[in-house]
Amino acid sequence: MNLLFVILTFLIAVGIARMIIPRILLISVRKRLYDIPDARKVHTRAIPRLGGVSFYPAALVAYCLVYAVRLLVGSSIAPVYASYLLVEMLLYVCGMMMLYLTGIADDLVGVRYRQKFVIQILCGCLFPLSNLWINDLYGLFGIHELPAYIGMPLTVFVVVFITNAINLIDGIDGLASGLSSMALAVMALLFMVKGMCSYSMLAVAMLGVLVPFFYYNVFGSADRARKIFMGDTGSLTLGYTICFLAIKYCQNNPEVAPYTRHAFFIIFSTLIIPAFDVVRVVLVRFRHHQPLFEPDRNHIHHKLLAIGYTPKQAMIILLALALLFSASNILLVRWGINSTLLLIADVILWVGLHLWWNFLIQKRRRLATQ
Repeated sequence: MNLLFVILTFLIAVGIARMIIPRILLISVRKRLYDIPDARKVHTRAIPRLGGVSFYPAALVAYCLVYAVRLLVGSSIAPVYASYLLVEMLLYVCGMMMLYLTGIADDLVGVRYRQKFVIQILCGCLFPLSNLWINDLYGLFGIHELPAYIGMPLTVFVVVFITNAINLIDGIDGLASGLSSMALAVMALLFMVKGMCSYSMLAVAMLGVLVPFFYYNVFGSADRARKIFMGDTGSLTLGYTICFLAIKYCQNNPEVAPYTRHAFFIIFSTLIIPAFDVVRVVLVRFRHHQPLFEPDRNHIHHKLLAIGYTPKQAMIILLALALLFSASNILLVRWGINSTLLLIADVILWVGLHLWWNFLIQKRRRLATQ
Protein backbone atom coordinates (compact mmCIF):
# COMPACT_ATOMS: atom_id res chain seq x y z
CA MET A 1 0.00 0.00 0.00
CA ASN A 2 2.82 2.43 0.78
CA LEU A 3 4.32 1.87 -2.66
CA LEU A 4 0.91 2.46 -4.21
CA PHE A 5 0.57 5.79 -2.40
CA VAL A 6 4.02 6.86 -3.58
CA ILE A 7 3.24 5.98 -7.21
CA LEU A 8 -0.15 7.71 -7.01
CA THR A 9 1.45 10.89 -5.62
CA PHE A 10 3.94 10.91 -8.48
CA LEU A 11 1.26 10.44 -11.16
CA ILE A 12 -1.02 13.15 -9.75
CA ALA A 13 1.89 15.61 -9.54
CA VAL A 14 2.79 14.87 -13.16
CA GLY A 15 -0.81 15.41 -14.24
CA ILE A 16 -1.25 18.70 -12.36
CA ALA A 17 2.04 20.13 -13.64
CA ARG A 18 1.16 18.99 -17.17
CA MET A 19 -2.02 21.06 -16.96
CA ILE A 20 -0.48 24.13 -15.30
CA ILE A 21 2.73 24.65 -17.29
CA PRO A 22 1.12 25.27 -20.72
CA ARG A 23 -1.16 27.87 -19.12
CA ILE A 24 1.82 29.57 -17.47
CA LEU A 25 3.45 29.64 -20.90
CA LEU A 26 0.36 31.27 -22.40
CA ILE A 27 0.18 33.93 -19.68
CA SER A 28 3.92 34.62 -19.94
CA VAL A 29 3.72 35.12 -23.69
CA ARG A 30 0.64 37.35 -23.53
CA LYS A 31 2.06 39.49 -20.71
CA ARG A 32 5.60 39.35 -22.18
CA LEU A 33 7.14 37.95 -18.98
CA TYR A 34 10.47 36.85 -20.44
CA ASP A 35 14.01 36.08 -19.35
CA ILE A 36 15.95 38.49 -21.55
CA PRO A 37 19.33 37.17 -22.82
CA ASP A 38 22.54 39.00 -21.96
CA ALA A 39 26.30 38.44 -22.18
CA ARG A 40 26.31 36.02 -19.23
CA LYS A 41 23.41 33.82 -20.33
CA VAL A 42 23.54 30.90 -22.76
CA HIS A 43 20.20 31.40 -24.50
CA THR A 44 19.91 33.96 -27.30
CA ARG A 45 16.13 34.45 -27.36
CA ALA A 46 13.63 35.80 -24.85
CA ILE A 47 12.15 32.80 -22.98
CA PRO A 48 9.37 32.74 -20.35
CA ARG A 49 10.88 32.16 -16.91
CA LEU A 50 7.90 31.39 -14.69
CA GLY A 51 7.92 27.58 -14.97
CA GLY A 52 8.84 27.30 -11.30
CA VAL A 53 5.50 28.87 -10.35
CA SER A 54 3.96 25.42 -10.95
CA PHE A 55 6.33 23.49 -8.65
CA TYR A 56 5.07 24.27 -5.17
CA PRO A 57 1.28 24.24 -5.79
CA ALA A 58 1.34 21.05 -7.89
CA ALA A 59 3.55 19.16 -5.43
CA LEU A 60 1.58 20.36 -2.41
CA VAL A 61 -1.81 19.43 -3.90
CA ALA A 62 -0.58 15.98 -4.98
CA TYR A 63 1.00 15.28 -1.58
CA CYS A 64 -1.93 16.50 0.53
CA LEU A 65 -4.54 14.79 -1.66
CA VAL A 66 -2.90 11.37 -1.54
CA TYR A 67 -2.04 11.72 2.15
CA ALA A 68 -5.69 12.48 2.91
CA VAL A 69 -6.75 9.40 0.93
CA ARG A 70 -4.14 7.39 2.81
CA LEU A 71 -5.69 8.41 6.13
CA LEU A 72 -9.26 7.88 4.92
CA VAL A 73 -8.62 4.29 3.84
CA GLY A 74 -7.37 3.50 7.33
CA SER A 75 -3.61 3.41 6.77
CA SER A 76 -1.98 3.28 10.19
CA ILE A 77 0.59 5.92 11.17
CA ALA A 78 2.51 5.59 14.42
CA PRO A 79 1.58 8.41 16.85
CA VAL A 80 5.21 9.31 17.57
CA TYR A 81 6.00 9.41 13.85
CA ALA A 82 2.92 11.53 13.14
CA SER A 83 3.74 14.01 15.91
CA TYR A 84 7.13 14.76 14.35
CA LEU A 85 5.72 14.82 10.81
CA LEU A 86 2.96 17.34 11.53
CA VAL A 87 5.22 20.02 13.03
CA GLU A 88 7.90 19.51 10.37
CA MET A 89 5.42 19.74 7.51
CA LEU A 90 3.65 22.81 8.88
CA LEU A 91 6.89 24.76 9.22
CA TYR A 92 8.17 23.39 5.90
CA VAL A 93 5.05 24.79 4.21
CA CYS A 94 5.65 28.16 5.91
CA GLY A 95 9.25 28.29 4.67
CA MET A 96 8.25 27.16 1.20
CA MET A 97 5.60 29.87 0.97
CA MET A 98 8.10 32.59 1.90
CA LEU A 99 10.63 31.37 -0.66
CA TYR A 100 7.92 30.83 -3.26
CA LEU A 101 6.72 34.42 -2.97
CA THR A 102 10.29 35.69 -2.93
CA GLY A 103 11.03 33.76 -6.12
CA ILE A 104 7.96 35.14 -7.88
CA ALA A 105 8.92 38.68 -6.88
CA ASP A 106 12.47 38.10 -8.13
CA ASP A 107 11.30 36.67 -11.45
CA LEU A 108 8.87 39.53 -12.04
CA VAL A 109 10.57 42.65 -10.70
CA GLY A 110 13.88 41.52 -9.16
CA VAL A 111 14.95 41.12 -5.53
CA ARG A 112 18.36 42.11 -4.18
CA TYR A 113 20.55 39.20 -3.19
CA ARG A 114 20.91 40.53 0.37
CA GLN A 115 17.15 40.39 0.82
CA LYS A 116 16.99 36.86 -0.61
CA PHE A 117 19.85 35.86 1.67
CA VAL A 118 18.01 37.11 4.78
CA ILE A 119 14.81 35.30 3.75
CA GLN A 120 16.74 32.08 3.16
CA ILE A 121 18.25 32.32 6.65
CA LEU A 122 14.81 32.87 8.19
CA CYS A 123 13.43 29.88 6.30
CA GLY A 124 16.42 27.80 7.36
CA CYS A 125 15.73 28.66 11.01
CA LEU A 126 12.32 27.01 10.71
CA PHE A 127 13.99 23.58 10.50
CA PRO A 128 15.57 23.66 13.99
CA LEU A 129 12.34 25.24 15.26
CA SER A 130 10.53 22.06 14.21
CA ASN A 131 13.26 20.00 15.93
CA LEU A 132 14.69 19.05 12.54
CA TRP A 133 18.45 19.60 12.52
CA ILE A 134 21.71 17.84 11.76
CA ASN A 135 22.64 16.07 15.00
CA ASP A 136 25.08 13.44 13.71
CA LEU A 137 27.79 13.29 11.02
CA TYR A 138 28.01 9.48 11.29
CA GLY A 139 31.81 9.37 11.48
CA LEU A 140 32.61 11.87 8.70
CA PHE A 141 36.02 13.34 9.67
CA GLY A 142 35.73 11.25 12.83
CA ILE A 143 32.71 13.25 14.06
CA HIS A 144 29.56 11.56 15.26
CA GLU A 145 27.01 13.21 17.55
CA LEU A 146 26.72 17.00 17.32
CA PRO A 147 25.51 19.27 20.15
CA ALA A 148 22.60 21.58 19.43
CA TYR A 149 24.73 24.75 19.49
CA ILE A 150 26.72 23.35 16.53
CA GLY A 151 24.10 21.27 14.74
CA MET A 152 21.41 23.94 14.55
CA PRO A 153 23.58 26.69 13.00
CA LEU A 154 25.06 24.04 10.70
CA THR A 155 21.54 23.15 9.57
CA VAL A 156 20.73 26.77 8.72
CA PHE A 157 24.02 27.06 6.82
CA VAL A 158 23.30 23.87 4.86
CA VAL A 159 19.83 25.13 3.90
CA VAL A 160 21.22 28.43 2.59
CA PHE A 161 24.16 26.70 0.91
CA ILE A 162 22.18 24.00 -0.93
CA THR A 163 19.35 26.35 -1.89
CA ASN A 164 21.83 28.74 -3.49
CA ALA A 165 23.74 25.85 -5.09
CA ILE A 166 20.60 24.70 -6.91
CA ASN A 167 19.88 28.29 -7.90
CA LEU A 168 23.38 28.90 -9.27
CA ILE A 169 23.63 25.63 -11.22
CA ASP A 170 20.52 26.60 -13.21
CA GLY A 171 22.47 27.88 -16.22
CA ILE A 172 21.59 25.57 -19.12
CA ASP A 173 18.45 23.73 -20.11
CA GLY A 174 17.65 20.70 -17.99
CA LEU A 175 20.64 20.92 -15.66
CA ALA A 176 19.06 22.11 -12.39
CA SER A 177 15.87 20.12 -12.98
CA GLY A 178 17.85 17.03 -14.05
CA LEU A 179 20.20 17.12 -11.05
CA SER A 180 17.29 17.77 -8.70
CA SER A 181 15.28 14.92 -10.26
CA MET A 182 18.13 12.49 -9.69
CA ALA A 183 18.54 13.63 -6.08
CA LEU A 184 14.79 13.39 -5.40
CA ALA A 185 14.53 9.92 -6.98
CA VAL A 186 17.40 8.62 -4.84
CA MET A 187 15.94 10.23 -1.73
CA ALA A 188 12.53 8.68 -2.41
CA LEU A 189 14.13 5.25 -2.67
CA LEU A 190 16.23 5.75 0.47
CA PHE A 191 13.20 6.84 2.50
CA MET A 192 11.23 3.82 1.29
CA VAL A 193 14.06 1.52 2.37
CA LYS A 194 14.07 3.26 5.75
CA GLY A 195 10.30 2.81 6.12
CA MET A 196 9.47 6.55 5.96
CA CYS A 197 6.81 6.56 3.25
CA SER A 198 5.51 10.08 4.01
CA TYR A 199 8.84 11.61 3.01
CA SER A 200 9.07 9.43 -0.09
CA MET A 201 5.69 10.83 -1.09
CA LEU A 202 7.00 14.39 -0.78
CA ALA A 203 10.09 13.53 -2.82
CA VAL A 204 8.10 11.97 -5.67
CA ALA A 205 5.55 14.82 -5.57
CA MET A 206 8.32 17.28 -6.44
CA LEU A 207 9.87 14.78 -8.85
CA GLY A 208 6.55 14.42 -10.64
CA VAL A 209 6.34 18.18 -11.16
CA LEU A 210 9.78 18.18 -12.76
CA VAL A 211 8.90 15.58 -15.41
CA PRO A 212 6.67 17.81 -17.61
CA PHE A 213 8.81 20.84 -16.83
CA PHE A 214 11.93 19.01 -18.05
CA TYR A 215 10.17 18.23 -21.33
CA TYR A 216 9.20 21.86 -21.95
CA ASN A 217 12.57 23.16 -20.78
CA VAL A 218 14.79 20.84 -22.81
CA PHE A 219 12.68 19.80 -25.80
CA GLY A 220 10.27 22.73 -26.09
CA SER A 221 10.59 25.03 -29.10
CA ALA A 222 11.21 28.71 -28.46
CA ASP A 223 9.93 29.51 -31.97
CA ARG A 224 6.54 28.01 -31.10
CA ALA A 225 6.45 29.52 -27.58
CA ARG A 226 6.70 26.05 -26.02
CA LYS A 227 9.93 26.55 -24.05
CA ILE A 228 10.12 27.72 -20.44
CA PHE A 229 12.65 28.27 -17.65
CA MET A 230 12.08 27.57 -13.95
CA GLY A 231 13.36 30.95 -12.76
CA ASP A 232 14.27 31.70 -9.16
CA THR A 233 10.82 30.56 -8.04
CA GLY A 234 11.58 27.03 -9.16
CA SER A 235 15.20 26.82 -8.02
CA LEU A 236 14.47 28.22 -4.55
CA THR A 237 11.54 25.88 -3.89
CA LEU A 238 13.47 22.93 -5.29
CA GLY A 239 16.50 23.67 -3.13
CA TYR A 240 14.41 24.10 0.01
CA THR A 241 12.53 20.84 -0.53
CA ILE A 242 15.74 18.93 -1.19
CA CYS A 243 17.27 20.39 1.99
CA PHE A 244 14.23 19.39 4.02
CA LEU A 245 14.41 15.80 2.79
CA ALA A 246 18.20 15.55 3.11
CA ILE A 247 18.28 16.85 6.67
CA LYS A 248 15.40 14.60 7.68
CA TYR A 249 17.16 11.54 6.30
CA CYS A 250 20.45 12.22 8.06
CA GLN A 251 18.90 13.20 11.41
CA ASN A 252 19.59 10.50 13.99
CA ASN A 253 16.24 9.98 15.72
CA PRO A 254 15.66 6.36 16.87
CA GLU A 255 12.05 7.21 17.83
CA VAL A 256 11.19 7.71 14.15
CA ALA A 257 13.54 5.49 12.12
CA PRO A 258 16.37 3.01 12.67
CA TYR A 259 19.98 4.16 12.66
CA THR A 260 21.54 4.31 9.18
CA ARG A 261 25.34 4.13 8.94
CA HIS A 262 26.97 7.04 7.05
CA ALA A 263 23.54 8.65 6.49
CA PHE A 264 24.97 12.18 6.24
CA PHE A 265 27.48 11.24 3.54
CA ILE A 266 24.98 9.06 1.66
CA ILE A 267 22.27 11.69 1.36
CA PHE A 268 24.54 14.58 0.43
CA SER A 269 26.32 12.47 -2.19
CA THR A 270 23.26 13.14 -4.33
CA LEU A 271 24.15 16.86 -4.32
CA ILE A 272 27.88 16.74 -5.02
CA ILE A 273 27.81 18.49 -8.41
CA PRO A 274 25.96 21.67 -7.34
CA ALA A 275 27.65 21.73 -3.91
CA PHE A 276 31.20 21.33 -5.23
CA ASP A 277 30.55 23.82 -8.03
CA VAL A 278 29.36 26.61 -5.76
CA VAL A 279 32.37 26.11 -3.46
CA ARG A 280 34.77 26.31 -6.40
CA VAL A 281 33.05 29.40 -7.85
CA VAL A 282 33.12 31.23 -4.51
CA LEU A 283 36.82 30.40 -4.02
CA VAL A 284 37.66 31.64 -7.53
CA ARG A 285 35.75 34.87 -6.97
CA PHE A 286 37.44 35.38 -3.61
CA ARG A 287 40.88 34.78 -5.11
CA HIS A 288 40.25 37.32 -7.88
CA HIS A 289 38.66 39.85 -5.48
CA GLN A 290 35.31 39.64 -7.28
CA PRO A 291 31.88 40.10 -5.64
CA LEU A 292 30.88 36.74 -4.17
CA PHE A 293 27.21 37.03 -5.08
CA GLU A 294 27.40 38.59 -8.54
CA PRO A 295 26.69 36.25 -11.51
CA ASP A 296 29.49 35.28 -13.88
CA ARG A 297 30.42 32.63 -16.47
CA ASN A 298 32.69 30.52 -14.30
CA HIS A 299 30.32 27.65 -13.47
CA ILE A 300 30.97 24.08 -14.48
CA HIS A 301 28.54 24.17 -17.40
CA HIS A 302 30.26 27.28 -18.76
CA LYS A 303 33.52 25.33 -18.82
CA LEU A 304 31.99 22.52 -20.82
CA LEU A 305 30.51 25.03 -23.26
CA ALA A 306 33.92 26.67 -23.60
CA ILE A 307 35.43 23.28 -24.50
CA GLY A 308 33.00 23.07 -27.40
CA TYR A 309 30.11 20.96 -26.12
CA THR A 310 26.55 21.99 -26.92
CA PRO A 311 24.24 22.83 -24.00
CA LYS A 312 22.48 19.45 -24.28
CA GLN A 313 25.80 17.59 -24.39
CA ALA A 314 27.02 19.52 -21.34
CA MET A 315 23.79 18.67 -19.51
CA ILE A 316 24.11 14.96 -20.29
CA ILE A 317 27.77 14.91 -19.19
CA LEU A 318 26.98 16.57 -15.87
CA LEU A 319 23.96 14.36 -15.19
CA ALA A 320 26.08 11.28 -15.91
CA LEU A 321 28.82 12.64 -13.63
CA ALA A 322 26.29 13.27 -10.84
CA LEU A 323 24.94 9.74 -11.22
CA LEU A 324 28.48 8.35 -11.07
CA PHE A 325 29.33 10.29 -7.90
CA SER A 326 26.07 9.40 -6.17
CA ALA A 327 25.93 5.71 -7.08
CA SER A 328 29.62 5.00 -6.43
CA ASN A 329 29.63 6.80 -3.08
CA ILE A 330 26.48 5.06 -1.85
CA LEU A 331 27.68 1.63 -2.96
CA LEU A 332 31.25 2.01 -1.69
CA VAL A 333 30.23 3.33 1.71
CA ARG A 334 27.74 0.46 2.03
CA TRP A 335 30.62 -1.93 1.33
CA GLY A 336 32.55 -0.53 4.29
CA ILE A 337 34.80 2.13 2.69
CA ASN A 338 35.45 5.04 5.06
CA SER A 339 33.23 8.03 4.21
CA THR A 340 36.01 10.55 4.92
CA LEU A 341 38.33 8.81 2.46
CA LEU A 342 35.56 8.74 -0.14
CA LEU A 343 34.92 12.47 0.29
CA ILE A 344 38.64 13.20 -0.14
CA ALA A 345 38.66 11.02 -3.26
CA ASP A 346 35.65 12.93 -4.59
CA VAL A 347 37.44 16.25 -4.08
CA ILE A 348 40.60 14.96 -5.79
CA LEU A 349 38.57 13.68 -8.74
CA TRP A 350 36.69 16.98 -8.95
CA VAL A 351 39.91 19.02 -8.96
CA GLY A 352 41.45 16.68 -11.54
CA LEU A 353 38.46 17.06 -13.84
CA HIS A 354 38.66 20.85 -13.68
CA LEU A 355 42.38 20.85 -14.38
CA TRP A 356 41.74 18.66 -17.41
CA TRP A 357 38.90 20.87 -18.61
CA ASN A 358 41.07 23.99 -18.14
CA PHE A 359 43.74 22.35 -20.30
CA LEU A 360 41.19 21.60 -23.03
CA ILE A 361 39.85 25.17 -22.93
CA GLN A 362 43.34 26.66 -23.25
CA LYS A 363 44.16 24.26 -26.08
CA ARG A 364 41.00 25.22 -27.95
CA ARG A 365 41.77 28.91 -27.51
CA ARG A 366 45.31 28.46 -28.83
CA LEU A 367 44.00 26.65 -31.91
CA ALA A 368 41.44 29.40 -32.47
CA THR A 369 44.14 32.09 -32.49
CA GLN A 370 46.42 30.26 -34.93
